[in-house]
Amino acid sequence: MTTAVIERKWHTTAEVAQMLGYGLSKTKMLVLTGEIHSVKDGRSRRILPRWVDEYVERRAREAEMEWPA
Repeated sequence: MTTAVIERKWHTTAEVAQMLGYGLSKTKMLVLTGEIHSVKDGRSRRILPRWVDEYVERRAREAEMEWPA
């Protein structure tokens, strides 16, 4: 018998904060300023996993550009 693994389709702001190692306030600010894309679902914000990945990749590229050659 195999066990099905259900992958989350999206995350809450609190889950993203934990994934990134950020505080909830900072993560909410990133969402409100558009740094991390989100969708409003009722009274909650939801964030697709790929949007988290896009944010991390963008920050990594920005950091690499700051490094001396």
